Amino acid sequence: MNEEEMLEVFGEFDPSEYQEEARDRWGHTDLYEESVRRTKSYGKDQWKEAGAEGRAIGRRFADLMGSGAEATDRTAMDLAEQHRRYISRWFYTCSYEVHAGLGDMYVADPRFTRYWDGFRPGLALFVRDAFQANAGRA
Repeated sequence: MNEEEMLEVFGEFDPSEYQEEARDRWGHTDLYEESVRRTKSYGKDQWKEAGAEGRAIGRRFADLMGSGAEATDRTAMDLAEQHRRYISRWFYTCSYEVHAGLGDMYVADPRFTRYWDGFRPGLALFVRDAFQANAGRA
């Protein structure tokens, strides 16, 4: 995509800023290679669709948390499962163990925490706990 399309798809977020870090951290893994292989063929429309789906899941998590649900409730685990399948559909085959690890990263890395908490303060913790509960259920 050209610079204008990147801005349309990702807004102010520039994914290229994190390519080197991702390659350093996970470049030796099969999941990283799968993600690179799959996403390199995505055009603007596919990136927009993937982004919209991910944001919709984030909003549903925020609404669920706002309703007073617990992260260990069946509804939260079902939404966590939707997110795991979203990752598998768009990026790489996401096992329950890997998904629980993503949840840990969403809390440990302030950049991910900011993203999730941007939907609702404290959401990163809620999402992590839902991911872990879903993994335990599986």
